[in-house]
Amino acid sequence: MGRIVVGVDGSAGAGRALEWAAAETRLRSADLVLVHAWHVPTSVTMASAAMPVVHWELLEQAARQILDGAVEQARSLGAEAEPSLVQHYPAPALIGLARGAELLVVGSRGRGGFAGLLLGSVSQEVAHHAPCPVVIVPGKPD
Repeated sequence: MGRIVVGVDGSAGAGRALEWAAAETRLRSADLVLVHAWHVPTSVTMASAAMPVVHWELLEQAARQILDGAVEQARSLGAEAEPSLVQHYPAPALIGLARGAELLVVGSRGRGGFAGLLLGSVSQEVAHHAPCPVVIVPGKPD
C-alpha cells in the first residue's frame, strides 16, 4: 500500500490540500500521513537563549492542537490519518518524510509569506526538492 504525505499548518490552503489528499488516498487505497512542522524562529532563540521550558512546551502544545485539528478534519472526510509532529522547518521536514511516498501534497500558500505571492516558500521548496511527485493545491480564487 502506498503513502500520501500532506503538510498541514492550520491555514485554509492546508485544509484544501488535506481535502484533496484525503480523496486521493481513497482512490489509491493509500495511507495518509499528516505532517505539521513547527520551529522557533532564530530571532526568538537568539534574543533569549535561555527560553524557559514552559514556552517551548506551549509552542509544542499549540503545534499539537493544529495537528489534532487536521486529524479530525481527515476523519470528517472519511480518511484515517497518521499524524506526524516534527520540530523542524516545514520544507525540509516534508521533504524528509516524503521519501518513499507516492505523493507529497501541500497548499499553494500557508501561514507565512505575503498575500500577493502565488506560491509560498514551502510549496516552492518542496516542488524543487521532493523525492516524489508533488501536488500543490491552489487556493480559492478571490
